[in-house]
Amino acid sequence: MKRRNKCITFIILLACSLSYGQMEQYQYKRLITGVNNQWHTVPLPDSMFGKVSNNLSDLRIYGLEGNKDTIEVPYLLRINSEKINSTAINFNIVNTSHNHNGYYYTFEVATEAVIDQIKLDFEERNFDWKIELQGSQQQEEWFTLVNDYRILSVKNELTDYQFTTIALPSSKYRFFRLLIKSDKKPNLITAQISINEILEGKFINYPVKAKNIQGNKSERTTEITLDLAKAVPISSISLGVQEEYDYYRPITISHVTDSIKTERGWNYNYNNLLSGTLSSLEESSFDFPSTIVQKMKITVYNGDNQPLNFENIEVKGFLHELVARFTTEATYYLTYGNNHVAMPNYDIAQFSKNIPKILTPLKVGSEQELKKLQLLEKEPIFKNKAWLWGIIVLIVIVLGWFSLTMIKKKD
Repeated sequence: MKRRNKCITFIILLACSLSYGQMEQYQYKRLITGVNNQWHTVPLPDSMFGKVSNNLSDLRIYGLEGNKDTIEVPYLLRINSEKINSTAINFNIVNTSHNHNGYYYTFEVATEAVIDQIKLDFEERNFDWKIELQGSQQQEEWFTLVNDYRILSVKNELTDYQFTTIALPSSKYRFFRLLIKSDKKPNLITAQISINEILEGKFINYPVKAKNIQGNKSERTTEITLDLAKAVPISSISLGVQEEYDYYRPITISHVTDSIKTERGWNYNYNNLLSGTLSSLEESSFDFPSTIVQKMKITVYNGDNQPLNFENIEVKGFLHELVARFTTEATYYLTYGNNHVAMPNYDIAQFSKNIPKILTPLKVGSEQELKKLQLLEKEPIFKNKAWLWGIIVLIVIVLGWFSLTMIKKKD
């Protein structure tokens, strides 16, 4: 049994000796300084996003202890995005009527709660109506909250667009009376009354290095190409439409995933970030999941309409940082640059409520290249057939020797 245990231990040590160190699996590292508590935030520099995997799965924090042992620091990725907490308010429709002005719907709120939004859903799919909204405590005196507010729905082969959400100042009334200025009776299916609490995120404005706006007459589109100074995580774009008249145009926002150089120039492959509608009824800004982008394209489908003018285009992204737990005195590094590793799974993800609310950010140093990664990427040990066959042969020899020894003992 002792020889068997020694044999197994030898094989394990052999396999371990052939593996690379943890930090050497990554192409870059940055020194982290300022650790003096158990919990800290680690801000992610903008200059590193062009060298990490698209889903940020290759971020690691390693610590080197005095005895040369390497420890891995658990972390949570925090994207400081805006959060909207919406609370539905119970209500009853207590009255419906109409006159020469249009059709009225009176909502009675169950409690005297503050509301700031009413979302309507109609059976009709093509309409363009003006509405008025009033509030009252006893239905004796009415106060105007919204007047000449436009709601719109367009559905055809090219467009499927609805704008039926009424945004109003925070209001506290028992009764709300909605007037839809229409000659025909609207078929109101449902209404949702709510109050929204907005928790502001931490935005970063990213400069646009180059902008090009071109009209495509054959496709009847306007194409806007943007080149940011570097690859950064973005989640919002504002187009700054100059026109003040009414419009709605289908729009597609995409970003470059790779490129090929040909004799005629560069050909770019794009991946869609968002498809929607650019409308005068809403802000000309669009939000989408945080994505690492450097070059992007916005396509506006004008149809038979005059092209719009775009100025002051703004691109924004949320602040990205790591929330990390440090338990040992060591020299710490942030490492990244390996598209072949999976997202880590740490225990602290199950106990995020125990993380302190106020954390001190650490300092992240300049980038250093880890040279060993080049060898690892070009000729990984498990892709090198000579290494693989060598290990197999060695294991077979050791196991064969062990088997012969056991047979001799039985004899």
